[in-house]
Amino acid sequence: MSKTILSRCEANGLRLTDQRRTIAAVLEAADDHPDVEELYHRAAAADPRISLATVYRTVKLFEEAGILEKHEFGDGRARYESADRDHHDHLIDMHSGEVIEFVDPDIEELQERIAVKLGYRLMGHRLELYGVPLPDKDA
Repeated sequence: MSKTILSRCEANGLRLTDQRRTIAAVLEAADDHPDVEELYHRAAAADPRISLATVYRTVKLFEEAGILEKHEFGDGRARYESADRDHHDHLIDMHSGEVIEFVDPDIEELQERIAVKLGYRLMGHRLELYGVPLPDKDA
């Protein structure tokens, strides 16, 4: 899907206030997985009238409408990304909290094989790997 978050909001019939438009634009521009606090800081930089409560309500509305996908990577913060992104999995650096997106055809094929072996047609999945960086061999 190539539609923007804003256009998907409109297609879902969501009422779009100026503040919701700002939050949608901030989400659209995000190349990471921000939590609500980070979204608030980014949105408030664009429009100081936006409150944290508005960001919470808007994120919940967007999530319920299937526009945002919520992730919980074990750090106690819910993080968000656009729900229409191409499929990918996540590797979470447990030291820094960095979230690395990846796609691996071998993993995808293995998951399909496992589902078929167990008598299922795979309809979707979510894979999150948690790790720490390997020690530097040159150190």
